[in-house]
Amino acid sequence: MSKIGKKNIVIPKDASIKIEGSNLTISGPKGTKKLTINDKIFSSTQNENEFQINPLEKKIDKETSVMWGTYRSLVNNAVMGVSTGHEKILEISGVGFRANLKGEVLNLQIGFSHDVNFKIPKEIKIIVEKQTIIKINGVDKELVSKVAADIKNLKPVEPYKAKGIKERGQFILRKEGKKK
Repeated sequence: MSKIGKKNIVIPKDASIKIEGSNLTISGPKGTKKLTINDKIFSSTQNENEFQINPLEKKIDKETSVMWGTYRSLVNNAVMGVSTGHEKILEISGVGFRANLKGEVLNLQIGFSHDVNFKIPKEIKIIVEKQTIIKINGVDKELVSKVAADIKNLKPVEPYKAKGIKERGQFILRKEGKKK
């Protein structure tokens, strides 16, 4: 039995789930998201404000248990995304490091001889605060995390002075510098 898969998904009042065979359409105030569940292995049931995924067969093997928890997490992330949205906050640290928004492009000055331009996907909304804090918002948790990881990879944090782009709350292992 999957510990995560057994839990019911609580649907907020402003969100709804529509079941059409193996397709789920989750809609809310922030947008809509479509998911596909393997209907040969799982069945889904919905009460007024709870949603549950159950395996069809009585005997559950290891692979079915793993997929049960995975599908439950995907549906829960979609419900949270369409109702409240997902957010990642990135911090830029370093002398002269800053970020600006220019239309659909995030312009970063991160210590290179040239500015780095990052094209923002249509489903993602980026807000730049104080030129050193970037807030990434969106409905799809996977896409928000992917955009945050792509921006962090442009200038990873170095361990000596901790200059670069990091996520808020991320731990950086610092190293000691040279000694005379």
